[in-house]
Amino acid sequence: MTLLAQFEVSEKSGFLPENDPLETLGSDFQNWESVAQNLPKYLVGDSLRKTVDELKQFPTDKLKSRAEEERAMLLLSYIGHGYVWGEKKVIDNIPSTLAVPWHALAKKLGRPPVLSYASYALHNWKRLDKNRPVALGNIALIQNFLGGIDEEWFILIHVEIEQLATAAIRALPLVQDAVAKNDASEANKQLQNIAKSAAQMYDTLVRMTENCDPYIYYNRVRPYIHGWKNNPALPNGLTYKGVKEYNNQPQQFRGETGAQSSIVPCLDAVLGIGHEDGPLKQHLLEMREYMPPKHRDFMAHIDNGPSVRDLVIKNKNNDQPLRNIYNECVTTLEKFRALHLKYAASYIQQQSQTDSANPNAVGTGGTPFMKYLEKHRGETARFIV
Repeated sequence: MTLLAQFEVSEKSGFLPENDPLETLGSDFQNWESVAQNLPKYLVGDSLRKTVDELKQFPTDKLKSRAEEERAMLLLSYIGHGYVWGEKKVIDNIPSTLAVPWHALAKKLGRPPVLSYASYALHNWKRLDKNRPVALGNIALIQNFLGGIDEEWFILIHVEIEQLATAAIRALPLVQDAVAKNDASEANKQLQNIAKSAAQMYDTLVRMTENCDPYIYYNRVRPYIHGWKNNPALPNGLTYKGVKEYNNQPQQFRGETGAQSSIVPCLDAVLGIGHEDGPLKQHLLEMREYMPPKHRDFMAHIDNGPSVRDLVIKNKNNDQPLRNIYNECVTTLEKFRALHLKYAASYIQQQSQTDSANPNAVGTGGTPFMKYLEKHRGETARFIV
């Protein structure tokens, strides 16, 4: 078994699943699948809660594989968020028929019972032509809230970025192996792979504005992905009825956010880009709890590996090519963060807030996002050698 495989990271698709995600579950789950399929209709008609309240318990005991569990987690997460945010009055509890299986699945998969990036993006795509790659133009969402090109494009941009990051992810342990052997030439080669991959990720992020309009994103896409931690509409969190472990006490979990992707934290780790102690660093560490456990372990493995940055600094006066390619990696990552900051301003901060449940000063992860993103960008730039 390869090192990547030990951490459930794919040689061909990085943090995306090795095999394309399941698009539906079997006949035992038909009633729940039907609700998910018609979710946009129920949300438009303000009838989702009534429909879910009438469903029988979700049969988690009939799930037979990890792929089915991930499909079920996606399905329950979408229905759960639609239940909470989908009608004019926000509700602070969900019924046991939804809460109990959602909690059980989340516990098995090692992340909280809330819609996280793993379900929203990593396991929420299909290829239109199975013989063609995972790339824009050949991928579509399996599940939507309201649907439409803006929602599709917003998530699919992330899916393509995940696929394009694969070459960089493959290079991470290889560049650290080179450092361990004091092999500057091999380290240079692997850093070139990382730089090329990061540049492709940036080029895809640039395309966000092609089909995702800031107004539509803020008012039609974003409202459903908030969590129940630091959200003004749910100050006490959400009660998961029937979940014994929670003892009928409301829980606070952060909403879906790109900060739950493992790519950038892994690039930070291998490049030696650190963040000062404080609320931002604690938030980044907290985001790891929402990632698949094996991906968290991979990140920790890279965190604890040999320092690429130390090798570059040690050779900076006699190996300019190594220094240059390292700095190119850091600069591209800084550019990626700067563009993300620009989008956060136009897609969220500059939009007109009309509802406390969808604040324009608090991120879906429940943070003062502009302050955090700006700090991210500034800290990255300081690591140029």
